Amino acid sequence: MSRRVVITGIGLLSSVGIGTEANWQGLVAGRSGVARITKFDPTDFSAQIAGEVKGFDPLQFVDKKDVKKMDVFIQYAIAASQFAMDDAGLKVGPDNATRVGVFIASGIGGFSTIEREHSKLLEGGPGKISPFFIPAAIINLAAGQVSIRFGAKGPNLATCTACAASAHALGDAYEIIRRGDADAMIAGGSEAAITPMGVGGFAAMRALSTRNDAPEKASRPFDLERDGFVIGEGAGVLVLEELGSALSRGARIYAEMVGYGASADAFHITAPSEDGAGASRAMEAALRSAGVDGSVVSYINAHGTSTPPNDRLETAAVKRCFGEHARSMGISSTKSMTGHMLGASGALEGGITALAIHHQMMPPTINLEHPDPDCDLDYVPNVCRGASIAYAMTNSFGFGGTNASLLLKRFEG
Repeated sequence: MSRRVVITGIGLLSSVGIGTEANWQGLVAGRSGVARITKFDPTDFSAQIAGEVKGFDPLQFVDKKDVKKMDVFIQYAIAASQFAMDDAGLKVGPDNATRVGVFIASGIGGFSTIEREHSKLLEGGPGKISPFFIPAAIINLAAGQVSIRFGAKGPNLATCTACAASAHALGDAYEIIRRGDADAMIAGGSEAAITPMGVGGFAAMRALSTRNDAPEKASRPFDLERDGFVIGEGAGVLVLEELGSALSRGARIYAEMVGYGASADAFHITAPSEDGAGASRAMEAALRSAGVDGSVVSYINAHGTSTPPNDRLETAAVKRCFGEHARSMGISSTKSMTGHMLGASGALEGGITALAIHHQMMPPTINLEHPDPDCDLDYVPNVCRGASIAYAMTNSFGFGGTNASLLLKRFEG
């Protein structure tokens, strides 16, 4: 018999705020974190706006001597993990270290470190490359550093599945606990790709919004005037825990994770499948693994990137999965406020979905001013909404046609 898995800690870091409470309060208030890029001079770029984390001080989380050994995405992962572990009140010691694991994803990893060290190579030759370059940049070192920080000796893993990466991390961490290979997992994702190459690369694909004169209005999922996504950064980390372990500690339980589905479009390297079938299969798989009918779901935190094809096809996928019930659910894209945090978005949004259940509140989709006729569901436009939420789903879809859906439930003892 599989074991029950609950969420006992949430750590969030985004352009909306540093810390879980700051993020939640900003999201329900409908506050955008998008502004003109400050990390480099964006004047020559077609897209000059982003969802940057503001006021982050790595020295609050990492010793000064260790900062240079870590790319920013690792620093963000450590900060979000510390928030989550403090929130959960989970202590790792000799009695449980081998039963606590780490699963932290990233879509891109240490982009700023790669750019910096490449410049050193070109300017001064290979002797100028830092000995910390590789461990500062590679994707699995976020999980590695978090594991070292807390002494967690259970499974230590990382996924790199583009914008679905941290949703896959949460789903796979959930399965690890369900089958008994760990009692708790520090799971999520981190991203810090607001760099010249990161922004320039996505802009070259014409994937980014160029609404540079009104940054806070640029991310507008499901709106007819959307023109691309806004790149964001930050981290989301959850503490997933076996129910008995959580109850024995008297831990606060935000929600129970009850379903996980993954699928592939097998269609195109960047575009979602035209009929939404791949995304729908991931949602159907999450429902099936939970053993429930779609009619029990009252809220979806959508992938909702603000790109013209994605929002239209996600709408089609929700209709395909839920049928007429699709019109009875609230659906919101919090990327309208945070921007698209790439590989970190699924975990951030997983945490937001757990908070929506905990607070019985649906955060809004802001900037939804001119509804797209092809996007005709209830997207909780512009203002948050109190609601009875027993089950909620969150979706993440990535380049290469990779899809992930997570199903959460209001905890009942």
